Parts: sequence; structure tokens; C-alpha cells
Amino acid sequence: MTAAEATGGAPEAGAGFVRAAAAVATSTADDYRVDIRSGRHKLSADEPDSAGGADTATTPVGLLLSALGSCTAITLRMYAQRKQWPLDTVRVHLGYEKGPEKAVRITRRIDLLGDLDDAQRARLFDIADRTPVTRAVSAGTPIVPAAPRASTSGNGAHHG
Repeated sequence: MTAAEATGGAPEAGAGFVRAAAAVATSTADDYRVDIRSGRHKLSADEPDSAGGADTATTPVGLLLSALGSCTAITLRMYAQRKQWPLDTVRVHLGYEKGPEKAVRITRRIDLLGDLDDAQRARLFDIADRTPVTRAVSAGTPIVPAAPRASTSGNGAHHG
């Protein structure tokens, strides 16, 4: 048991964990545009004009929905291929909804196109509830501070 756990705090960042993915989001101007690097891939995020942004890219919530939808589609495609099921197309429709008292929820509709029987469709819908991103979002994955790296420029200020 770590000292943090012994005192009721969060476990040490990194203790027993292996990094499975990483991204860096950088904001360098007065506007809301953010450049994102995930592995060798580059993305961007921004806010719409109505929120003070320039609407040059999808919103952070749009990226979250994109991650959930793409993970769902990829996982179902992989499963169907392994089983050699006739899945032609997976289309995942997502919505981020705001409710009373600041409640939010994500709606998801999955369209499975292909000559699948009822049992295959049911199994794929079951698998969709257990994709990595679905689990991370629905379980409320903790966000913990990471250890700071030595600064090579700027003031070296870091926050998890």
C-alpha cells in the first residue's frame, strides 16, 4: 500500500499502470483553437463562434463523441471479422445532451448493415457496451496528475 492510499488519498500516478495511449493538446494563441498530437497524428479542436471560438475544428465534446463512435465501430468490425460474420457497415450516431440541473448524457444509436441474424446483432450490441472508450466514459475514469517533466523553456509551471 502506498502512503497516499494509507492516508485515504489517490494512488500514486503510474503505480501499476502501463500507458496505452497518449496525447498532447497545446494552446498558444489568444483564441480557443488547440492543436493536438496523438502519436504521429495531428488533430485540432476549437469552439464555435457562439462560444467565442473561430469554429476552425470540432469541439472537445465532438472529439469525445468521435472517440466513442470510432472505438465502437472499430471494435464491432474487429469482432465480426474474427467471427467471419457478414457485417458490411457499422454506423454509430452519437449525441451529447444537456438536461436539467446541469445533467448531461450521451445518446448512442448503432446501425449494423449486413446479413446478420438476430443472435449476431444481439452479440454485437452487447460488445458495444464493453468497448474500451465506452467503459472509460461510462465508468467515469479518474483523471490523476502526472509527474511533471523537466522544463526546457518557459517558466516550467506544471499542473496535472
